[in-house]
Amino acid sequence: MNSEVLSTVNAMSANTLVSHLGIIFTKLEDGYAEATMPVDSRTHQPFKILHGGASVALAETLGSVGANFSIDNSQYTTVGVEINCNHLRSKSNGIVTGKATRIHNGRKIQVWSIEIVDELGKLIATSRMSTMVIPKS
Repeated sequence: MNSEVLSTVNAMSANTLVSHLGIIFTKLEDGYAEATMPVDSRTHQPFKILHGGASVALAETLGSVGANFSIDNSQYTTVGVEINCNHLRSKSNGIVTGKATRIHNGRKIQVWSIEIVDELGKLIATSRMSTMVIPKS
């Protein structure tokens, strides 16, 4: 997708949890979404490492935006119905990148796989999210 779409998505995130956590979308394509998130005081848990909830928020944000950008928004919307996350490695500073790939694109359900990696490509967390496609009223 072009930079105008990325600018729009990042602007839509203003004054939401997404912007408060410093999440910035860097790539959006049909079936793929990518964003970065800082590992700093906004995303730390009390022991000064990346909070698992921040990782889940990044994963859910990617799955939700990816799902909504892969449907006809004039007729449908998507909502998250399930997410899980395995936290594999701690991180105390820097930036993580979430990479979401759609692995199932059904008429009513989409399933997304999200990997969160550090600057060296080391896997920090992995997540799976299901979204439901629902008709707009």
